[in-house]
Amino acid sequence: MATTSGMSSAETIDLFRRYVVPNYTRFPINLVRGEGSYVWDAEGTRYLDLFPGWGCNLLGHCPAPIVRAVQEQVATLIHVPNTWYTEAQGQWARLLSERSFGGQAFFCNSGTEANEAAIKLARLHTPKERYKIITFSGGFHGRTLGATAATAQPKYHEGLGPLMAGFVYAPYGDLEAVTKLVDGETAAILVEPIQGEGGIRIPPDGFLAGLRELADEHGLLLMFDEVQSGCGRTGNWFAYQDVNVVPDVMTLAKSLCGGIAGGALLTKPEIAPSLRPGMHAATFGGNPIAARVGIATIEMIEQENLLENVATISGVFRQRLNELAESCETIVEVRIRGMMIGIELTVPGAPLVQAAIDRKLLINCTQGTVIRLLPAMNLTVEQAHEACDLLGELLTQAAPGGNGN
Repeated sequence: MATTSGMSSAETIDLFRRYVVPNYTRFPINLVRGEGSYVWDAEGTRYLDLFPGWGCNLLGHCPAPIVRAVQEQVATLIHVPNTWYTEAQGQWARLLSERSFGGQAFFCNSGTEANEAAIKLARLHTPKERYKIITFSGGFHGRTLGATAATAQPKYHEGLGPLMAGFVYAPYGDLEAVTKLVDGETAAILVEPIQGEGGIRIPPDGFLAGLRELADEHGLLLMFDEVQSGCGRTGNWFAYQDVNVVPDVMTLAKSLCGGIAGGALLTKPEIAPSLRPGMHAATFGGNPIAARVGIATIEMIEQENLLENVATISGVFRQRLNELAESCETIVEVRIRGMMIGIELTVPGAPLVQAAIDRKLLINCTQGTVIRLLPAMNLTVEQAHEACDLLGELLTQAAPGGNGN
């Protein structure tokens, strides 16, 4: 039986070249171990990871409570279909409901699945003639065809037409434009309270509240995609709580299960029955392992006071990066909400990502010129300062007159 055997990065890359579909652009590094905010490659090099798990590892790599939950559950019951009850799924739903707006949960495996469920729910809950959903430029809702159609970024649509009908796009933050798009065929508004892939875009004051008023006035569902912003990342359990605007539907994934695959849709109890039996499902959704880990994630955040730590670490990044922006011509704007950090640049960000790897720091670039950081919420103050020191060196070198490439 073939098993992993401690291959080098070069050997693993060759294995992928021969046997794995090349639909990802990958860095030439084979990661083999993680702990907290550090990962190690096959050659033993350690990296400080400020983008752990593409936003999924909000508790860092291999947090002990998550590891224990998986080990215990996998030895007891791995999977049963949703034609049966399991206590863990019910308890997980209760914990999420109590920390949000008192809704009910549908469980799935990813953010795109959660958004597909939201799209279906919007159409099922509203009159038959209402099928349009308003989404926003720069938004991102997933990779399945429906979620891709909801994503108002043409680069993700290339070669996939015709797309699913019914999505209309508005500029993010422009309430007047949204108002003009609402008609008798509109069913819902789907929006990220903070755009992640769009570059850590924070909407203007009053925008989300205005969407709530507009939805109420016209009988629309207001649906928040909190796949990236939810589960404690902003310092509240969910980003909608930052502005006290409650949605009718909320989608979650990424950090929901501490790095294990899991997604969820939460909706108000009066809306939930519209997702009726036979109309939607997810075979592995809410499986015993994901449920136990989802519970462990919530418990770890509360027991270790990690929501409070978000405010502390976010404050370090805010102070250090704003100071850097005053002296570094490369920086256009710094945008921070909790552990969502965007640094918009005057130069392409991809070379800086590679330069950071060379300095043993892992970061991300989105939208071409935005450095995106999604650090673990248990990052230490010392690690935050270390990261800012490295970022300062990299961004200063990239500035006009710097000695970068």
